[in-house]
Amino acid sequence: MSITAVPLRPVKKGTLAKLWVGVFLLLAGAAFFAWHATARPIAINGTAEDFLSWNAGQSGVVETDSGLQYQILEAGDEAGSPGAGAGVIVNYEGRLIDGTVFDANEQQGLPLDGVITGWAEGIQLMSRGARYRFWIPPALGYGENPPPGSPIPPDSVLVFDVELIDFISREQLMQIQMQQMGLGGPQPEGAAPGE
Repeated sequence: MSITAVPLRPVKKGTLAKLWVGVFLLLAGAAFFAWHATARPIAINGTAEDFLSWNAGQSGVVETDSGLQYQILEAGDEAGSPGAGAGVIVNYEGRLIDGTVFDANEQQGLPLDGVITGWAEGIQLMSRGARYRFWIPPALGYGENPPPGSPIPPDSVLVFDVELIDFISREQLMQIQMQQMGLGGPQPEGAAPGE
């Protein structure tokens, strides 16, 4: 048995360097992809501060001085915003960062001085017809004391999708709510109480 010698071609100058650069870029790309693929799960399963820090870097998310984060989903009519003492009529859905829905309502009338601080702050940024998403840190939400019996754990970030239908004075809102409960206001002629 004989071994035939095959001559090797000479390697061009710089080929080895190009090979190592390619391997390095491939590893860097894989590390970058792995980090991005795990950043959201780490943020969601971490502390409220971890999530808010990660979320602040997402496209379109704005953070106020108080720590409220919001994203404009749809701009409104730009004809003014509700003040601190206003009543608002909204469609909204409240969730935890894991997606658990804890509250949702359509055409709900609420006084801004009767809701959590972060929600009231966010609504005052909106104009009629706007849709926003709020990420409310625990300090502006329920903190360590969520409502009894609710699925909200202590120190939770709250996520709200809110559509501002209209805003009116607190007095007008109270009058509407009293009429809906049949407790006040003029009744149409021939109407039964509570209609």
